[in-house]
Amino acid sequence: MQLRYARPADAREIARITKPYIERKILVDKQLITYFEDIQEFIVAEKDGEVVACGALHVLWDDIAEVRTLAVSDAVRGQGIGSLILEALIERARYLELERIFCLTFEVDFFARHGFEAFEGMAVGVDVYEKMLNTHDDGVREFLELASVKPNTLGNTRMLLQL
Repeated sequence: MQLRYARPADAREIARITKPYIERKILVDKQLITYFEDIQEFIVAEKDGEVVACGALHVLWDDIAEVRTLAVSDAVRGQGIGSLILEALIERARYLELERIFCLTFEVDFFARHGFEAFEGMAVGVDVYEKMLNTHDDGVREFLELASVKPNTLGNTRMLLQL
């Protein structure tokens, strides 16, 4: 198993790995172009030359980022690869000198094992919140719980890790 930063050539494999999660309404559906645009945020796991897992770290502000699109191919689920990806994303956040990592997830127990805690309310101050309102990024808008995006009807949990 090898972890590495994703390359543009991995975008289609990331889309393939995430497709079952999208179909089960666990991950948000994204156009292929979005994976290409965000490829620098991704870390992938490669086994025998095949990309089998992925995860992204999306910086929201100078002290906080979001774990996005964490997915493992069904063929290798349960082997700890998701944990390896998440640990690499956490390490990347530390390298970037971030203070917190946020996620919106159904996998509460998984993230809790890595130190994330469920929270409600604002994860940023009012001043930062007001500046973040100007974003065009739907993920950030969802993080801010803007009604214009959609209410959280899926039942997933907002979780935060203090670094």
